[in-house]
Amino acid sequence: MTAITYSNVANAEQKNNAKEKLETIVISGTPGGMGIRKVDAAYAVTNVDESLIERLAPKSTADLFKAIPGVWVESSGGESGANINVRGFTSSGDAPFLTVSLDGSPVYPAPTLSFLENSSIFRLDETISMMEGLRGGPNPVLSNGQPGLTTNFRLKRGQEDTEGTFKYTTSDYGLQRVDGVLSGELSEDLYYMVGGYIKRSSGIRDAGFTSEKGHQFTIKLTKELENGEINVYTRQTDDTGAWYLPTPLNETGVDAEFTQLGTLNRQATIHAGNGKVDIDLAEGRGWDGHVSGGSISLELANGWHFIDRFSLTQGNANTYGLVPAGNAVNLSEVADNGISATGAVTGKEYDADTRVQDYGRWVVHKDIEAFTNDLAVSKDFGTINSAFGVYTATTSAKDWWSLGNTAYHVLAQGGEMLTGIACNDSIEGCGFNYDINSNGDATTLAFYTTHSYQATDSLTLDLGLRSERHEVDYSVDEGLDGIITKSVDFSARKTSWTLGADYKLDQQSGVFVRFNKGFKMPYFDDFRDNFDAYSAGDQLIKEVAQSEVGYKFMGENMDFFATIFANEVKGESFSVRPDLPAQRFTTEAQGIEVDFNYNHESGFSVNLNGTLQNSEVAQSPDASLTGNKSQRIPDWQLRITPSYEFELGDMFATVYGTFSAVDSRFSDIQNTPSAVLDGYEKVDIGLTLEPSEQVQLQIAIDNLTDEQGLTEGDPRNPAAANGRYILPRSVKFSVAYSF
Repeated sequence: MTAITYSNVANAEQKNNAKEKLETIVISGTPGGMGIRKVDAAYAVTNVDESLIERLAPKSTADLFKAIPGVWVESSGGESGANINVRGFTSSGDAPFLTVSLDGSPVYPAPTLSFLENSSIFRLDETISMMEGLRGGPNPVLSNGQPGLTTNFRLKRGQEDTEGTFKYTTSDYGLQRVDGVLSGELSEDLYYMVGGYIKRSSGIRDAGFTSEKGHQFTIKLTKELENGEINVYTRQTDDTGAWYLPTPLNETGVDAEFTQLGTLNRQATIHAGNGKVDIDLAEGRGWDGHVSGGSISLELANGWHFIDRFSLTQGNANTYGLVPAGNAVNLSEVADNGISATGAVTGKEYDADTRVQDYGRWVVHKDIEAFTNDLAVSKDFGTINSAFGVYTATTSAKDWWSLGNTAYHVLAQGGEMLTGIACNDSIEGCGFNYDINSNGDATTLAFYTTHSYQATDSLTLDLGLRSERHEVDYSVDEGLDGIITKSVDFSARKTSWTLGADYKLDQQSGVFVRFNKGFKMPYFDDFRDNFDAYSAGDQLIKEVAQSEVGYKFMGENMDFFATIFANEVKGESFSVRPDLPAQRFTTEAQGIEVDFNYNHESGFSVNLNGTLQNSEVAQSPDASLTGNKSQRIPDWQLRITPSYEFELGDMFATVYGTFSAVDSRFSDIQNTPSAVLDGYEKVDIGLTLEPSEQVQLQIAIDNLTDEQGLTEGDPRNPAAANGRYILPRSVKFSVAYSF
């Protein structure tokens, strides 16, 4: 398994289609991101190129991850704040086993903090050439040591010829978006790529105002040297969108198009600590910051190869939302006079039968920063290829929260708050308040080494070791009164490992087996939510053991990958909401992933990915939970994306679609019979027309049948009859000009 240099990666991408299948280079799972032929990789990795991204038409970055087998995505909350599970690893939300990387460097080393998972600070646009999705494999040893899923997005790079694309997109929900990308040569051996977008819309769930707005600008420079190349990039983003939350089920007028947020309730005055704060809930969830970095790749004397990848992330990832705090009820049950109440904005009098719901006006300010550096040297000694690397990361987060500030609102699209309800008019509000001000810093220093041995022409063995020191300093003021209630000074060292074998059946196919053991190190919220356990000596480190056996085939017009996996996670945690302590237990999962692509010369092609798995609680302090199914993870899911290319008059056309099906799930870890989320099917279709070589028209319809599937119940109030629907039907139209 000889490593591939970054220059080789770029050159391989220029091959013809038949050869390119065999020469597809993956960066994920290699020391420093040096690259390896996909057909030679002894692990499961999925490639999604820009043409497939276009056909999948994802609504968010997390939505694209549905194209990766073994990954379950709940992306119904909007542009940010998805819940993402990998291979049955259990969690109560967010994406604790996901790392998003850009050109091989993690955008933020902590996979998940409360109200922040990696995909929330990354936006898709025309500057992306490909996404790689690596599950398990050598992950625990390399980069930030992620034992779950690493998705690596590769930026386009400039070439000698000047190329560009400008694209305008609109939709049936008022989207106005302009994308552009331009690349070429600045001078001899110096290339550029610039691109980005500007967008505005009222949101798929119409809030009655511009609830989604943003822009992004990316520039990448590449300098080719006699013995390597240098890349630098920066990606500046300011993008926010409404946070879509669970809504009452089986209520008249409440469906997949419903959102609590509207012009009558977007502005509010909340009580935080001993003071008042004016807020605009229209700010939703988003990312205002940058991800900048680069790489240096050099061929040194005596066959040594050097590569260094670095990344700096800085910005604000804030959250504003109307969070349901229980079931919908009749106004008569909460009104002071038992008969009516008055709208706080309109002055309208609402009668006793009006349906109302208690909403929390939640605010989270999150100022984050991270710097990572991954340096590796490698050498091919003939039958043995060895690499030695050092990974360093500094991660910080400054948080200010005010969770609670609940008040009863009319249950209607953008329904207003009411007066004449005692708790609505009181300083304390109608429920709990959890306000914090916290500061956290973490440092990681890891040394790793990987070695592969070409035992025979067909058999390759490999191993990897990682020794990591992880330190955290964290303090939190709960109550915003200037008193530190929890303080952490944590340091731990762990050793991760991976063992693999790859057997080549012929030039196009092979089988592999792999075992690994890794860890998910704790970050700031882990200590806050489990402070008593930490004080009692628990290091709060999650231990992950995995095994996988796979088959792979890559032909001229077809590739097929099937991977059987099994894993065990010790020290997993579950918390209903951030102010309550988490329970810790052990989970186990077994399953099979299938990834299939077929392209016929007739113009027909199909992409299929499917997962069949069983994930359950193996051990728990609460005996009643042992043996239960993991919450919100389906036993099976399937996605099929066929397409057909044909001539339509003087135009070239492609018709395509995606059929998705998912099994039912329990919305809670208790497996409450009334908390079953039914399975559902979803159909998306699209059509592209090319009147000329430079112009492309595209229409894409998401959720054609307007399926009312549910992705989650109410994670903060499991007993409440609330749930979050998948996004309703929407139609997008775009026109692109390329040169």
